[in-house]
Parts: sequence; structure tokens; C-alpha cells
Amino acid sequence: MKISIVIPVLNEARHLPKILPIQATNIEIIVVDGGSQDDTIAIAQSFDVKVLQSDPGRAIQMNTGAAIASGEILLFLHADTRLPDGFDQMIRTALKTSVAGAFSLKIEADLLGIRWIEWGVNLRSRYLQLPYGDQAIFLRTQTFHEIGGFPTLPIMEDFEFVRTLRHLGKIVILPKPVITAGRRWQKFGVFRTTIVNQIVIFAYLIGLSPERIYPWYRSGLKTIRYTKHQ
Repeated sequence: MKISIVIPVLNEARHLPKILPIQATNIEIIVVDGGSQDDTIAIAQSFDVKVLQSDPGRAIQMNTGAAIASGEILLFLHADTRLPDGFDQMIRTALKTSVAGAFSLKIEADLLGIRWIEWGVNLRSRYLQLPYGDQAIFLRTQTFHEIGGFPTLPIMEDFEFVRTLRHLGKIVILPKPVITAGRRWQKFGVFRTTIVNQIVIFAYLIGLSPERIYPWYRSGLKTIRYTKHQ
């Protein structure tokens, strides 16, 4: 089965050359730009990939890429994340028995506590079947369209997407990891980043609006007024 790799980007001129080109069999790569102000589009166009432009927002961009994908399998990849060798065959094998899947996570950073973050992410993913977007989620294209794609939320779109998939069947976590940049942890610190992430998840689960959560997440620990999400 052909794999369509959808990569949402926004000002990723620094990271995009590290993940392109991707070596695999029977794939297409679709880069969806959300309004970059750097050389992201020019860099993407220098590779053998399809380049689209859309409104900003990771969910919107991923849905835009999926809409023109020609593969029977969709793989959603962050622009700062590298796939392991042989990922294509791993995915095809996994989807014979699972509704969807993702990879284990390795963070490219040498910070105190970062290995514990990896351990926690991989434990959560395997035992709760709850991978996040930076783990390169994949599934059949037909399944993607049947559930309506990613919900167009400013944040938590991958969380909600996977929760929907869990009702359809098994989500497998492949043991070989993707390698994602550690820029968030390096910029804000391991402790602060982890605390903010956990508060965001808790806020969403108790009913705070994603539209309220997103600016708070971007700016750090600020007060959010309670609003039920629709």
C-alpha cells in the first residue's frame, strides 16, 4: 500500500532539510505550509515533494494534505521529527492487525530528566494507546475520512483524534522510535514544559475551551477563565 506522508509546517526552514528527503518505497510526501515567513516553502520545493498552502493551524494543515493524498495509508509527521529506517514496512505490517499506530519517542536533547520524559511518553502510549502527534500517527486513509479527519481545534487535535480512534480498535506503538527535536524542553526547561503540558491536558479534560487553552499554553502559566468547550 502507498503511504502518503503529510507534514504541516510553519517557519521550519531550520528543521525541514533534516527530514527531507525520506527514503522509503511507494510513498508520497505532502508539505502543507501555514503561512511561513522564512525559506520553508523554497526548501520544500527543492525536494521531490508536493507543496500546498493553507490557513494556519496544525489540524487544518493536516486535513488539507490528507484531502489530496493518493495513498491508502496516511502518516502525519511533524517537521522537527525524523522517521526511523524501514518505517514504511513497519507501518504496512502494523496496519494488518491494528486500526492505527504511532512510534515510540526519542527526544534529541541531553537535559536532566529528559530520559524520564521519554519513558513516561512511551509508557502512556503503549498501555493507554494514547500517542501524541510528535510520535508520527499513521492509519488507513479510509479510516481517516470515516472519522472526519482531525477536529479543527487550535490545540489538542491529536489527543481528540486518537481518543476517537481508540473506539475503533487497537492502536499499536512501534518499538523503534522517531527522533524529535528537543527545542521545547531546551527553551522552557524540562520541568516547566512537563507541568504546562499536564495542566493543558487536565484543563481540556475538565471542559476548558481549546480556544482558551491555546493562548495560555503559548504564553506559559497564565490564568485561564473557565469555559465549557463545545
